[in-house]
Amino acid sequence: MQAAAAYPPDARLTRAEDFRRVFRQGKRSKDRFFTILACANGLPQARLGMAISRRNAGSAVERNRLKRLARESFRHRQSTLAGFDLVVMSRPEASRADNRTLFESLDRHWQRLMKRCDSSSSSS
Repeated sequence: MQAAAAYPPDARLTRAEDFRRVFRQGKRSKDRFFTILACANGLPQARLGMAISRRNAGSAVERNRLKRLARESFRHRQSTLAGFDLVVMSRPEASRADNRTLFESLDRHWQRLMKRCDSSSSSS
């Protein structure tokens, strides 16, 4: 059970063309803290990419905190997100929010995106 909650290298979105595909084709979920894009990847596992800009989270400490929270939330939910590439982008309000609020926001995004992606794949 421990291995299911790991964050191995093959669960990371690293190539520019993969990011471009998600930005082009992805379903979007947005709130005041994050914008998250999801796109089917045809793989047995989910992959996470992050675009946390200096403009939205000024200090490196803040950007790293947001990335750490996004990775941790993804790590706990990756089994339910299997088969999707996801890109997390922060918004300025995220820097001012506490960790619990951000975790709850990310949880809502994962649920919303899975519903949207399930409904679009079943209607195709």
